[in-house]
Amino acid sequence: MSIISMILVVFVAFLAGMEGILDEFQFHQPLVACTLIGLVTGNLEAGIVLGGQGIKGVPSAIAIAVPLAVAGLFLTMIVRTIAVHIVHLMDAAAEEGNIRKVEMWHIIAVCLQGVRIAVPAGALLFIPAETVRSFLESMPAWLTDGMAIGGGMVVAVGYALVINMMATKEVWPFFVIGFVVAAISQLTLIALGALGVALALIYLNLSKMGGSSSNGGGSNSGDPLGDILNDY
Repeated sequence: MSIISMILVVFVAFLAGMEGILDEFQFHQPLVACTLIGLVTGNLEAGIVLGGQGIKGVPSAIAIAVPLAVAGLFLTMIVRTIAVHIVHLMDAAAEEGNIRKVEMWHIIAVCLQGVRIAVPAGALLFIPAETVRSFLESMPAWLTDGMAIGGGMVVAVGYALVINMMATKEVWPFFVIGFVVAAISQLTLIALGALGVALALIYLNLSKMGGSSSNGGGSNSGDPLGDILNDY
């Protein structure tokens, strides 16, 4: 493989890492990522076939990716830990009214997500696969377990920060519905999308009801859904 192809592979991995957070152009999906890798390496057909067969289930994923997943987990834990600190820096910049600084930290945080995928991809290109596998398999269990626990804690802190910023008495019912559906259901993405549309229509209807009642002369807070919830 040429140097240019290696650089392009790392670039595709970088885009896939960012898309895992942005979820805008779907570069992180197996079919798209493998197709792009096949394109830059001159094996487009093989990349498309591999991407189309990318979802093989848990057993196949464990057999193929467990050693490399350890490195990915380690980098993910580091990046998410840094991201928590970046959020505080963004809050401080927002309090100063420095929008450009907020944007800068936002871009840095997103780029870090790309780096955590690009680094293992680059390592695999320049280091023999057997060397990487033997190194990862030699890591002690206490280290891998500790990274798994730490990564889970960072995720929990991230969700807590998001909820702390977004949660209001009007939004809490939607949070509860989302967590319950995600925890107990086996719904497909289409079903979840249909449920989201239904909830949006319910919200619009409640908003219209609140607007109609406010036109009748009743006092309100300016939030129709909030006024309806206050009646309960």
